[in-house]
Amino acid sequence: MYAVGVGPGSPSYLTGRAEEVISGCDVIVGYRYTLDTIAHLTGGKTVYEVTMTTQEDTLQEVAAGLGSRTLVVPFTGDANFSESEVTDRLGEIFGGVEIIPGISSFQVAAAKAGVPLDKSRVITMHVTSSIEGKKQEMCRALVSGLSVILIPRPWPKRPDLQFMPSEAAAYMREHNFDTRRMRASVFEALTTEQENRFDGTVYELEGKEFSDMCVVVFNQAVPDSYMNYRWQWDAS
Repeated sequence: MYAVGVGPGSPSYLTGRAEEVISGCDVIVGYRYTLDTIAHLTGGKTVYEVTMTTQEDTLQEVAAGLGSRTLVVPFTGDANFSESEVTDRLGEIFGGVEIIPGISSFQVAAAKAGVPLDKSRVITMHVTSSIEGKKQEMCRALVSGLSVILIPRPWPKRPDLQFMPSEAAAYMREHNFDTRRMRASVFEALTTEQENRFDGTVYELEGKEFSDMCVVVFNQAVPDSYMNYRWQWDAS
C-alpha cells in the first residue's frame, strides 16, 4: 500500500520514484485530478476513480479483495503534506502505508513568488477540524515578519467554515493588519495549462473568487544576500 505524491498537476513534476512505484503497482484508487496527472502510467491496471462521498466504500471494497496485489493511492502534491487525515485512514484500513513524497504546490508557489521557504511559514487550512488555531498561527507568523504560504479551505456548502483568499484577507484586516500595503499572490492550477496568477495587495483579495486548486502567498520577503554578512569573514 503506497500513498504517492504526484506533484501539482503537470506530469513533468512527477518524481522518478513516484513513476517507479506507480508503474509497478496493480491497483490505483484516486480522484480525477490526480488520475489525469498519471494517466500515462495507468494502462493495464485496475483503476478506481473516487470522490469524497465514494472514497471510503471504494477503499473498503479494494481492501477486501486486494490479496497480494500492490495498491497506489495518488495524492496531488506531496502525500505527506495536507493529507494526513487520508493517509491515517489508509493505515487503519490496510494495516500500514508507505508514503512516497512529491513536489507540493506550496513549493512551486514559493519559487514563483520569490519567497524563500526558510523565511516563511507554510500553513494548510485543508483539514476538517477547527482552523481557528491555524488562523492565529498565520497572524503570529505575519507579525514576526515571515511570509506565509497558505493552502486555503474551500467549503461552499458551509460558508461559515470556508477560508479562501477573500476570507483570509478580511480576517487579516479585522485583526489590524495593513492589508492595503501587504503584497499577495494567488496561484491557481499550478504547472498546468490552466495556470493562473494574481498579484496585488491583500486588500484586493476581498470579494475575489478563486478555484479550489489555489495557493496564497502573503509576501513579506526582503532580499538578504550573504554579502550583508561579509564582515564575519573579512574580520578574520
